[in-house]
Amino acid sequence: MHEVDGLNAGFASALLEQYLENPEAVPSEWRALFESGASELVATHPGLARLVELLQEDGNGHVATPPVPAPAPAAEAPPAPAGPVAPAADKTLLGAVAAAMALVKAYRTHGHLAARLDPLGSEPVGDPSLEPERLEPKLTPELQQLIPADILRVHVPGETLADVLPRLRETYCGTSAYEIEHISDHEQRVWLRSAIESGRYRQPLMPDERRRLLERLTEVEGFERYLRRAFLGQKQFSIEGLDVMIPMLDEAIQLAAEEGAHEVVFGMAHRGRLNVLAHVLGRPYETILREFEGERTLEAVVSDPEGGTGDVKYHLGAEGSRRTPSGDITLTLASNPSHLEAVDPVVEGRTRAEQTDRSSRTGYHDSSVAMPIQIHGDAAFPAQGVVAETLNLADLSGYSTGGTLHLIANNQIGFTTDPADGRSTRYSSDLAKGFDLPIVHVNADDPEAALAAVRLALAFRRRFCTDVVIDLVGYRRHGHNEQDQAAYTQPLMAARIERQPSVREQYEQELVDEGVVSQEEADSMAAEVDARLKEAHERLKTTFGQGVPAVAYEGRIPASSRAEIVTAVGADRLRALNDELLAVPEGFTVNPKLAKQLERRREALDQGGIDWGQAEELAFASLLVEGIPIRLTGQDTERGTFSHRHLVLHDAENGQAYTPVQNLREATASFEVHNSPLSEEACLGFEYGYSVAAPEALVAWEAQFGDFVNGAEVAIDQFIVSGLSKWGQTSRLTLLLPHGYEGNGPEHSSARLERFLQLAAQENIRIANCTTAAQYFHLMRRQALDPSARPLIVMTPKGLLRLKQAASELRELAEGSFQPVIEDPAADPANVRRLVLCSGKVYYDLVGHELHRDADWIAVARLEQLYPFPVSSAAQLVRRYPGLEELIWAQEEPQNMGAWRAIRHRLEEALPEGVRLRFAGRPWRASPSEGYPTAHLKEQDRIVREALSRT
Repeated sequence: MHEVDGLNAGFASALLEQYLENPEAVPSEWRALFESGASELVATHPGLARLVELLQEDGNGHVATPPVPAPAPAAEAPPAPAGPVAPAADKTLLGAVAAAMALVKAYRTHGHLAARLDPLGSEPVGDPSLEPERLEPKLTPELQQLIPADILRVHVPGETLADVLPRLRETYCGTSAYEIEHISDHEQRVWLRSAIESGRYRQPLMPDERRRLLERLTEVEGFERYLRRAFLGQKQFSIEGLDVMIPMLDEAIQLAAEEGAHEVVFGMAHRGRLNVLAHVLGRPYETILREFEGERTLEAVVSDPEGGTGDVKYHLGAEGSRRTPSGDITLTLASNPSHLEAVDPVVEGRTRAEQTDRSSRTGYHDSSVAMPIQIHGDAAFPAQGVVAETLNLADLSGYSTGGTLHLIANNQIGFTTDPADGRSTRYSSDLAKGFDLPIVHVNADDPEAALAAVRLALAFRRRFCTDVVIDLVGYRRHGHNEQDQAAYTQPLMAARIERQPSVREQYEQELVDEGVVSQEEADSMAAEVDARLKEAHERLKTTFGQGVPAVAYEGRIPASSRAEIVTAVGADRLRALNDELLAVPEGFTVNPKLAKQLERRREALDQGGIDWGQAEELAFASLLVEGIPIRLTGQDTERGTFSHRHLVLHDAENGQAYTPVQNLREATASFEVHNSPLSEEACLGFEYGYSVAAPEALVAWEAQFGDFVNGAEVAIDQFIVSGLSKWGQTSRLTLLLPHGYEGNGPEHSSARLERFLQLAAQENIRIANCTTAAQYFHLMRRQALDPSARPLIVMTPKGLLRLKQAASELRELAEGSFQPVIEDPAADPANVRRLVLCSGKVYYDLVGHELHRDADWIAVARLEQLYPFPVSSAAQLVRRYPGLEELIWAQEEPQNMGAWRAIRHRLEEALPEGVRLRFAGRPWRASPSEGYPTAHLKEQDRIVREALSRT
C-alpha cells in the first residue's frame, strides 16, 4: 500500500501524528509506508520527505539504486507496474528521529522539573528524559544536525534539532514552566504548544514599559515598608516576596478591558490584600492608614463618617474603577473571612450575576462582560475542599463564568507547615490537572516573565473560555504575619530570605546596568513613594476627632422593613398563569403518568387542593410577570427530590426539555433553573455571591435533604448570617431545606433548625416553617417583594407536599397573606385551658391524633415564622384565651435541638402571670432521631400524647 485514498486520508494523517510521536505505536505496514516515502501523505510533509531522502542515500551521498525486480514467469500475465521499493531504512537515523520526538515530548511534559522557578535558588530536580545523551541512540551533536526541525513539529526557530534544542530548553526550563500535556483536548494542547514555543506572548518590553514596571514595583514595596515602619508590630500580611502580583493584576485588568469586560471580580485571602486595595482598586492611602490608626486610638475610628468597621482590615471588600485605553472598568474585591478559600465560589457567583441579562426570559449569559480572578494560597489550594468544589463548577452550564484566572500566591510554606507536610503532590497547583486546566509556573523574581504568563493565560481564556492557573513561586519575607517569627520553624529558609534582595532591587539593578534608568532616577522613585505615604498619613492625623458619626456601626444595619407587602394575586391572573404553566409545544409528549398529575393542577383551582409544587410555580410565575428575576438551583431541583415540582419537562419520545415557566407571554424577567452538582459549600457560596450582585432577584438554593446543608456551614456562618454585621452586605438568598420527622433516620429528618436560630440576631435573617401551600406561596412572594433584603431560611416539608390537609384553595392565594402565627380555627376561646403551640409538620400529627377529637379544652396553634419572632402576634394569640392555664411547646426535635431553646424566653414573656410553660418533644439527644421506623412511630405517638393528655 503506497497511496492513501481520500476516504482514508484523515485516518492516515492521525496515524502519521502517532508515528511522529512514537514509531512503535503504529502498525508495521503503516510504519513501512511512512518510512518508504512512497506516499503522497509523506510528500506533503517536507521535513519527513527530506529525511526519507537522506535514508535512501548510500554512504557517499548518492541515491542507492533499487534492486531490479525478477522477471515474471512466462506462464503468468505480467503484473501491474510497481513503484520502486525503498531499501531498508538506516536504523540509527530512524532511531534518532524517534529519540528526538521523545526529547521534544519530554521537554513539553517534564521540562518544568528542570525549570529555575525558585527565587531562593533551590536546585530543580530535573529528569533523565531531558538529557539527549541518555536517550537511545544517544543524540550526539552530529546526529542532532541530521534531524530536520520541521518533522519535530516545534514552534521555536531553527533548521535542525541542534538549532531548536537550546531554545526549547530556554522555553520550558527557564524562569517559566508549563504543564499542559495532561489536557485531554487535542486542540487546546496544540494551541498551547504553539503559543508557548513561538513566544508570541513573551515579547520583550519596550524601555518605557520596563520603566513603568519598575515604578510599580517601587510603589508596592514602598507601601509595605512604610506600614511596617509606621505601625511596628501590627499585622499587615505583607505581599513582599510576591510583589510582582500587583503588576500581574494590572496586566490582567488591561487585557480584560480590551476583550470588552466591564468588570473584574477578585477573590483573595489576607496575604497582600492591603496592597491590592491600594494599588489595584485605587483605595486612598488614608483609608487604609485609618484602619491601622484605629487599632491605636478610638478617635481615628469615630472620625470615619462610616462609623468604623465590623471586621479586620484585611478581610474588607472594596469596589473601584480604573480607566484603561479600552474604557473604564469596574473592579470589585469580595469581602471574605479567614477561611482562606471560602470566598472562591462567592466570586464566581458574583461574576455570573454580572454576566447574566436578567431581562431575558432564560437569563442570557455573556461571559465577556465580567472576568473573575482568584488569588489562592499555596497551602490552601490543594488542602481546602471548596477549591475542588469550585473548580468543578467551571464548565457547568448553570455556573460557568467563561474562565477564571487562578493565581496561586506561592510562599513555599503554609503558616509554619512545610509543603511536604501540607500536600501529597509535587506542586500546590496539581489539583488543577484533574480538571484539565493548563498550569503556568513562574518565578516571582522575574517580573517580565510573570507578565508574559498573564498574557498567555488570558489569551487561552479568550480562545477556550475555561479556567487557567498561574503558580507564582515566591517567598514570604516575614512570618505568617508581622508579629510572627519564621526562624523558629524554618531557620534555613528565613536566613536565606534575609539575604535575598527584593524583586524591585534586582530589577532596578538590571535596568541600571542596561542604561534604561539611572541610579538617581531609581532612588527618586523610591523617595517619591515614601513622600506620598507620609503626606497621606499627615492629612489623616488632622481629621482625628473632628467628625463623630450619628450612629454606631451596629446601628447602621438596615432595619427590617415594616412596610405592608401585598402578596395576594388576583384569581383571574392566577388562572391565566396556571393555563400557561400547563401548556407545552405542539408535538411535545409529556410522560403519561406525569401528565395526569399535572392535569390535576388545572382542576385544583376550582376544586381546591393546590399543592406545594403548584403554589410555588404560581408564585414564581406571578413574580416574573411583575419583573422580578428568579434563579433556582440545588440538588435535583428541576424535578424536586420528592418529585413534586417538575419545572422542567422532558419529552417522553426524544428527551427534549421544555420549561413552561420560561415561556410566559407577559414575563419581563429571567427564570434560571439548574440542577446543581452534589456539593454544598461551593454551590451555596456561589448563590450567595450571585444574590449579593443581583439584589433585585429572588435567588434560591435547595438541598436534597435539609441536613445536607451541614456541608455548607462555612458559607452560612461566615457570609449569609454575618455578612450584614461585618460588611454591611446582605441579600435575599433563600435556602429551601426539607425538614420533618417521618421515620427516615437521623440523616434525613432535621435541617438543624436550632443552628439557624442560634445564628439569628439583629434581624440578620428570616426563618420560617410553613404548614400550608398558601403560606409558602405568600412567603416566597414576600421574600421577593420586601424592600429590605434579608436571607430567608425555609424548613420545607416532605410528607406535606401532597398532604390533602396542607393543600390550599385559590381564594387563599388570591386574597390572603403570610401569617406569622395561625390560630386554631376550630377552638372556642372561652373553653380553652391549654394552648399547644408548634411549628411545621408536627401540627398535623397533633390535630390528626385520636386524643384531639374530643379535647375541646385544647387549642393547637402554629408558629409559622420563627425569626424574627412575631412578638405581638404571639402575645395576641395568648390573650385570645382568657381561661388559659398552660402553654405547651410541642416539637419533633430533641429538647436540645429544634426551636425550643431559642424561643423559650419569648414564650415566657408572652404568658400572663400564673400560666405554666411546658415542653413536649424528644428528650435531649446526641442524634436527631431514631434509626428504625417503628421506634420513630412510637416516639411520635408519645410526644403527641404528652401534648394532648390531661396531666
